Amino acid sequence: MIQEAVRELEAQWSSDERWSGIERTYTAEDVVRLRGSVVEEHTLARLGAERLWQLIGSEQPVRALGALTGGQAVQMVRAGLEAIYLSGWQVAADANLAGATYPDQILYPVNSVPAVVRRFNNALLRADQIDHAEGRNGTHWLAPILADAEAGFGGPLNAYELMRAMIEAGAAGVHYEDQLASEKKCGHLGGKVLVPTSQFVRTLNAARLAADVLDVPTVLFARTDALAAALLTSDVDEYDRDFVTGERTAEGFYRVRDGIDQAIARALAYAPFADVLWCETSTPDIGEAREFAQAVHEKFPGKLLAYNCSPSFNWSKHLDEEQIAGFQTSLADMGYRFQFITLAGFHSLNAGMFELARGYAADQMTSYVKLQQHEFEMEEFGYTATRHQREVGAGYFDLVAQAVSPESSTLALKGSTEEAQFEREAAA
Repeated sequence: MIQEAVRELEAQWSSDERWSGIERTYTAEDVVRLRGSVVEEHTLARLGAERLWQLIGSEQPVRALGALTGGQAVQMVRAGLEAIYLSGWQVAADANLAGATYPDQILYPVNSVPAVVRRFNNALLRADQIDHAEGRNGTHWLAPILADAEAGFGGPLNAYELMRAMIEAGAAGVHYEDQLASEKKCGHLGGKVLVPTSQFVRTLNAARLAADVLDVPTVLFARTDALAAALLTSDVDEYDRDFVTGERTAEGFYRVRDGIDQAIARALAYAPFADVLWCETSTPDIGEAREFAQAVHEKFPGKLLAYNCSPSFNWSKHLDEEQIAGFQTSLADMGYRFQFITLAGFHSLNAGMFELARGYAADQMTSYVKLQQHEFEMEEFGYTATRHQREVGAGYFDLVAQAVSPESSTLALKGSTEEAQFEREAAA
């Protein structure tokens, strides 16, 4: 029976276009042996992975924002975005299971990002249930989520377990980066330490192995921080030696020549083991993006690329309005199929609340009513959260109550202030 399953998996890998160009350092027999006799079905992860792969392979690139809360994820889909990004930076800052505020240095518990993936999916499922119950089925609510696995939180076994947790939470795609986990820094901080190229290839294979064992075609993104990382843990890998300067730091790290050449070299090494390549950049430099893309595609034609349109960049300092407007179109022409703003949730949440609080401190209720009137205006474009009781499912659970007790007199929305003051106003 095991050998039959092995043959089926080998046939799938060799014939399915999904795995074209993908290499594995393990065998189908390894996967089948690790699956156990019962393989759970991870529906959300599978559907999300299949949809994400379809989207990034289509004519138009996927453009996503980084969500911080389940509510933000819902509003992104409501507004028309087809995918959601989940940033480890945002989880560190304001959504981790330690309940702390951290910089992006892997200080939070390892299960924090999977927990937020699950939170996003729960929010999206509720939105889907509400729409379905009300007879509206035009929105594809379960947008695929690309989640941040940082540097894997350790070695290959840690990367393997983290990928399992991501899939169990319903992530469609997961990205890992080639930094040393114990010294991990945000891509736009200093002091980044790279692991040897071959070590990161093991991380990618550990992540892929986890997805194969769970029988989910998770989209695996490989990120390199080599553009601005000048330290390396070891010179053991021949692949890295062209960039080693011979100098050592007080911690024992090797100094390397950072820059686009190192980033390209690493991307080429990662390409056979990842579905999408991402080079973390320091500025919105279209020439640099083109150089990276051309080098990758010269050796791996059509390889999918991702680009972080980061809030860490001072966009107006580097580009004029016309260049900003056409930036993502230019990226798409080069093969950057997943384009995202990592910290959109953090900035929009904080800027929006500061603006409201500042106005409230000065103008009291006038400032809040301006917000409410703005919500009413956005309803023309599909916004529904003005009616916050309905938005979170009060009406849905009224249907549950009625199914149990058809003559129930304790329905929540009936006789509510929302029904009296919002629904009737809408009807008028």
